[in-house]
Amino acid sequence: MSGKKGKISEDTQEKVLEPILEEDRGEESENDPETPAKEKVSLLPLLTVNFIGTLGFSIVLPFLVFLVERLGGNAFIYGLVSSMYPAFQLIGAPILGRWSDIYGRKKVLLLSQLGTLLSWIIFLAALFLPLTALLEVESEILGAFVLTLPLAVLFLARAFDGLTGGNVSVANAYLADVTEEKDRNRNFGKMSISSNLGFIVGPALAGLLSVTMYGEIMPVLGAVIISVIGTLLIVFYVPESRECSLAGPGEPKSERTKSVRKAFGYQIKECGTARKVKKPGFREVLGLPHIPYMMGLYFLIFLGFNLFYTAFPLHAIAVLDWDIAEMGVYFTVLSALLVFVQGPVLSRASKRYSDATLIIFGSLMLGTNFLLLIPGNLFLTYLAAGFFALGDGLMWPSFLSMISKLAGRQYQGTVQGFASSFGGLASITGLILGGLLYEMLEGTSFLIAALIMYFVFLLNFRLRGFEKSLGA
Repeated sequence: MSGKKGKISEDTQEKVLEPILEEDRGEESENDPETPAKEKVSLLPLLTVNFIGTLGFSIVLPFLVFLVERLGGNAFIYGLVSSMYPAFQLIGAPILGRWSDIYGRKKVLLLSQLGTLLSWIIFLAALFLPLTALLEVESEILGAFVLTLPLAVLFLARAFDGLTGGNVSVANAYLADVTEEKDRNRNFGKMSISSNLGFIVGPALAGLLSVTMYGEIMPVLGAVIISVIGTLLIVFYVPESRECSLAGPGEPKSERTKSVRKAFGYQIKECGTARKVKKPGFREVLGLPHIPYMMGLYFLIFLGFNLFYTAFPLHAIAVLDWDIAEMGVYFTVLSALLVFVQGPVLSRASKRYSDATLIIFGSLMLGTNFLLLIPGNLFLTYLAAGFFALGDGLMWPSFLSMISKLAGRQYQGTVQGFASSFGGLASITGLILGGLLYEMLEGTSFLIAALIMYFVFLLNFRLRGFEKSLGA
């Protein structure tokens, strides 16, 4: 998914994420000759950047559906606006993931963060535009809506953020670079915790800021400021996890070219691992053992999630009669439960159970969560939040851990980039379908999400065989 001008102090970062980092320090063995670089890299800056990234998004999440309707949209337009990010991420994520394998993680992470910052500035500008109607539509399938000028600019803002939206895939690759395989499940859990801490603070902050006289302007301005802080953190506190060449070993033809490249941080040099950097394409990635199957699961999981993410806010307004504050409270509770599961619960569970076992159990819990949402009962809705937290909190970090192990160190960025694209394709489908299905089926649309997740539950049993091939 708080700021002062200039550099962000390490003390401030420690206060935000200290509870989830106690076991990071001194965890690696000093006598292990194969992991000298990993001993020097703290996860704290990366986790803080991840926290700030989700905080910037989640601060807008509770009122986005209200904003779209106020600007002339309906459920279909809400799903369409939401789908702009994954639609353009589908284009950008593989490129950025591949670049991170070649140019280094930090440079691409900074590029992504700058894109996010610019997109929120565009989003903020949209709120000051007049409600000029560009297109009016009345359809039995799509419903009635008016495409206004500010609504069109919102589309642009979300599209641009998606195009530079390699944050997640690059951060996952970065984490895999600096983490031993035995610790990946736990550390991906910490990444998820940092994200969910952002989702705890964001909706609550949105509820407070949106009741001011400035309405939606204050939360969006908050997202801009938060993005600035994230950019500064990357510049000053995130070290490069690997130093790679642009196109493999070699020297520029002229000293002038060499000087220019060096000045901009793109001097050609070999990776710290002293091997050539490959540029694997889509076919090569799909040729890696078990990766196509994992990509298919990635698609189905995101499809189920995004049917929920579009349908639930509409369901909360239509059936539960929630306002922005109540929506913010729900997402805050949900995220707090996720932090608990991905913290102490996952830490203990990962020591006793394999990644595959946690993925199987988690997908079963997620399917049950969607079923509990169908009646539209307040108690069952909050009970569903518990099932969601248990399922997602155990399944997703374990799934990311497994896909990183299957990808191998050489293809981390590229595989994570393509995985984000598969997730993006599913998000486009799910977000658009979620709005349309809710228009037609209302709460019954959650049944479709449940069936998808139960199908994933059955497919996940094959992951036990994948673990055996890894020697797990």
